[in-house]
Amino acid sequence: MRFSQFGLTTLKEVPADAEIVSHQLMLRAGLIRRLASGLFTWMPLGLRVLRKVEAVVREEMDRAGALELLMPAVQPAELWQESERWDKYGPLLLRMTDRHNRDYCFGPTHEEVITDVARRELRSYKQLPVNFYQIQTKFRDEIRPRFGVMRSREFIMKDAYSFDLDQAGLEESYARMHTAYIAIFERLGLKFRVVDADSGEIGGSRSQEFHVLADSGEDAIAYSDEDNYASNIETASTSSEGINTPAATAQMEKVATPGVRTIKALCDFLNITASDTLKTLIVEGADGPVALVLRGDHDLNAIKAQKLPGVSSPLTMASPESIVKATGCGPGFVGPVGLDIPIIYDHATLGMGDFVCGGNEKDTHYTGVNFGRDVELAESVDIRNVVAGDTTPGGKGSLCITRGIEVGHIFQLGTQYSEAMEATVQNPDGKNQVMSMGCYGIGITRIVGAAIEQNHDDAGIIWPAPLAPFDVVLVPINMRRSDAVKEAAEALYTELREKGFEVLLDDRNVRPGVQFADAELIGIPHRLVISERGLAAGELEYRHRNDSESRDLKREEALELL
Repeated sequence: MRFSQFGLTTLKEVPADAEIVSHQLMLRAGLIRRLASGLFTWMPLGLRVLRKVEAVVREEMDRAGALELLMPAVQPAELWQESERWDKYGPLLLRMTDRHNRDYCFGPTHEEVITDVARRELRSYKQLPVNFYQIQTKFRDEIRPRFGVMRSREFIMKDAYSFDLDQAGLEESYARMHTAYIAIFERLGLKFRVVDADSGEIGGSRSQEFHVLADSGEDAIAYSDEDNYASNIETASTSSEGINTPAATAQMEKVATPGVRTIKALCDFLNITASDTLKTLIVEGADGPVALVLRGDHDLNAIKAQKLPGVSSPLTMASPESIVKATGCGPGFVGPVGLDIPIIYDHATLGMGDFVCGGNEKDTHYTGVNFGRDVELAESVDIRNVVAGDTTPGGKGSLCITRGIEVGHIFQLGTQYSEAMEATVQNPDGKNQVMSMGCYGIGITRIVGAAIEQNHDDAGIIWPAPLAPFDVVLVPINMRRSDAVKEAAEALYTELREKGFEVLLDDRNVRPGVQFADAELIGIPHRLVISERGLAAGELEYRHRNDSESRDLKREEALELL
């Protein structure tokens, strides 16, 4: 490909609305252009990268025995009403009506459609197992699209769905997809981790996420190298094992704390640390307000909390009026001492002694509070986010926390959709049996952004070789003024293409500095510079995108290196 014919426009300045590196570099390098909020046009250079991702995904899905199909992006409401997700999915679902006033949606996912395909096409257990996949455009009406393709409204996704006769078969299909996903991300040259996760809106009994590791990642990941444990922080668990309640050494006192409503303000006022405090959060429950009690330096985990018996799901914080009615005081001064509503304690609170908590009276707190004497020693549950240094669930080593970008998610759905939509096959006994389903998604467009977040420097993108839009960029210096340089560049361009390389020839009439800057911005792995000085010495100037220095190589040496 010749640069002059490629229609590529790069930008020197960072676009004002681009918040993260991948968004900035994708705009500057000409990979994408914004159409509207959360909507992007993939330009020729970006599309080349996108197609590289798709090719690897297709090859590994085919290798795993999955069958590619293509389902409609627009889906009838009737299917979503069958699964009872038409109302449950919420405002993320883009709803529309046709000229006959029939309801449709633009699919954010395809569980309903594939289940309809399966119940029409599959009749006998002899047709199982089967796994269908597609690479298709999705739409989720994000309230605040941001970070470019990382959280856009329209995106391209690979989604696959397996159908088995029973749970045992589902687990085998799930394992095959797990293996295929690892192969995909390894082939793409990305550093990633597989973590246990919450099934969220999709549902199911088990799920795992695949995260590209990057400092800008939206998700926090807890892991331990000692026992290979890894989990999204939303599902990483804590336990009460090894936690002992200390004996009291101080007397409980009620102290005046005027206007002190936050943990930070309390610590500053009493000259203590957050780990010396206990915070009480009031949430809505099935039969009225419920108190969730944590150590002051810990954060409530909403995913865990909303699964507790008696706690409303989704988790909803009580209003100030409800808190006053239930506790006798406003937010910021509530504590467990004498509190007459259901109280749920986090495991870590039981290791506290002589702690500080709300006094259940405006502008007051208790100090020197202890379990067993001042507060009933209760059973505890896991309702907090893990922190670095926590013991792993297996008891081997401590947890570390890193950031990740979710690019893949696999689910064991079980019979959630097949039962609701009556997707059955005849089993060996001749009876109808509901099929067990698995669901497996990969964010194709998101992978491109995640790869850039993980691989860049101040000059631009550093593509892993399998994702690079071109293998080699040729930079002839002043070729418009030198026939020798032009002839050498054209000959090298032809030879490399004949050898199977994807080559970008920078034949523009611009300064060498512009050519070098654009080559680094675009991130092509190999750069060869052709100049009159080099030709006189029989050499080409070679530089890998990861290298800090260039080196001179004989033409044959450069070809052999490539």
